[in-house]
Amino acid sequence: QAQLVESGGGLVQAGGSLRLSCAASGVTFSNYYIGWFRQAPGKEREFVAAINWSGGYAYYADSMKGRFTISRDNAKNTLYLQMNSLKPEDTAVYYCARSKARYSDYRWAYEYDYWGQGTQVTVSS
Repeated sequence: QAQLVESGGGLVQAGGSLRLSCAASGVTFSNYYIGWFRQAPGKEREFVAAINWSGGYAYYADSMKGRFTISRDNAKNTLYLQMNSLKPEDTAVYYCARSKARYSDYRWAYEYDYWGQGTQVTVSS
């Protein structure tokens, strides 16, 4: 059974850091984009970051550039998101996902077919 499980969320003060992890079982990460999305209450799910199959290319939403770092370990079938300088507006449920194909457009949620259940990140001011 394919499963993605996020962990590492929690409550942090503004300016703090968190590291999210996403462990996959029953589904391989290699040869696919894998990404992070987030969804705040009352808002649509939005792209956070994605990384290509080799880990050589990483992409970020503008508001995350310079603060978030995505990485992957294909041997462990695990995705990471290091989040620094967190802001209250970063508060959301964070989801990891695997793309449908090797050359999917990583920016759009509909290009991903496997999703985790999400992990809550709350940043207090």
